[in-house]
Amino acid sequence: MDLDTSNKEFINLLKTAGLPPENAAFFPVSGGDINDSYRAETGIGTYFVKTNSGISDRFFSSEAEGLAFLAKEGGANVPNVIGTAYAGGRGVLVLEWIEGGKVGRTGEKLGEMLARVHSNTKHKKFGYPHATYIGTLEQQNGLWLSWTDYYREQRLIPQLNIGTHSGIITAERQKKIEQLTARLDQWLPQRPEVSILHGDLWSGNWMNGSDGSPWLVDPSVLYGHREMDLAFTELFGGFPGGFYEAYGHHLPLDADYGERKPLYQLFYLLVHLNFFGEQYGKPVDRILDYYISAKD
Repeated sequence: MDLDTSNKEFINLLKTAGLPPENAAFFPVSGGDINDSYRAETGIGTYFVKTNSGISDRFFSSEAEGLAFLAKEGGANVPNVIGTAYAGGRGVLVLEWIEGGKVGRTGEKLGEMLARVHSNTKHKKFGYPHATYIGTLEQQNGLWLSWTDYYREQRLIPQLNIGTHSGIITAERQKKIEQLTARLDQWLPQRPEVSILHGDLWSGNWMNGSDGSPWLVDPSVLYGHREMDLAFTELFGGFPGGFYEAYGHHLPLDADYGERKPLYQLFYLLVHLNFFGEQYGKPVDRILDYYISAKD
C-alpha cells in the first residue's frame, strides 16, 4: 500500500510520533499480515514506520510498551521506540531502523537471548496487568495465581468464543475444546516457574542487527510458562541453526516438554484458524483428538 504523504492528518500523526516527515522518502517493506510497514529515510536518520486503520487507540502503544518491557525486565535487544500516535481510528508506530544480515552465531545468540529473557523468574503471578494484542485481537489478561486457569480462561476460551461466533469452530470442535479445557490440569502444571514471555515468537518477530545480533520485535508480552514461547517457535519453523542448542545449554527444558508442546501450539493454531480460516482446522483437530482420547 502506497503511503499518502499528502494527507495532512497522517502527516500530523507522524510528527506526533516523532518522525519529521518533511523531505522524507517512504519505501514499503514486508511487515507481517496486519500492518502497512515502511522504511522512512529522512535527513536525520532512517526509521521503521508501521501504520494501521480501524484499530484501538492502545494497539501501537501496547506494542511499544511490550518492547520496553522486554528490554528492561528481560534484557532483550529491541528497537528503540521513537514514538506512537493515534487519531480517528488510525495509528502509527515509529521505531529505529535495524539493518543487518545473518552471520555465523546469530542462531546461538538468539537462543542465549531468549534464555536470558526467560530467566527473569522473580514474578509470582501469571498474565499481565492489562490487555495486550495478538494480531489485531485484544487479549484480556489480569494476574493469576494458577497458570492453567489463566491459560484456559484468558487464552483458549476466548479463541473458542471467537470461533463459535464466526462459525469456524463447529459444534463438534467446540465440544472437543470444552472437553480438553476441562482436563487441562491433567497435562499442564498449575504453578510452573513464572517467566517473562515474548508471547508471539514466530520467525517473523525477530531480526538481525548489523553485527548479526538478534533483535525481538512485535511482542505480546505476558508472565507465563516459558514452554509456550518455545512451542510457538517450533510450530512454523524458520529459526536458525544453533538456536535450540544454545537455549537448552543456558536453560534446559524438562524431559516431558514434548508432551505439553502441542497444547501450547493449540492456542496459536486457534488464533490462525480464527484469522485465516479452515486451512488451520486439521492441525487443530489433530491436537484435540490426541489429548481428549488420552486416558485420565
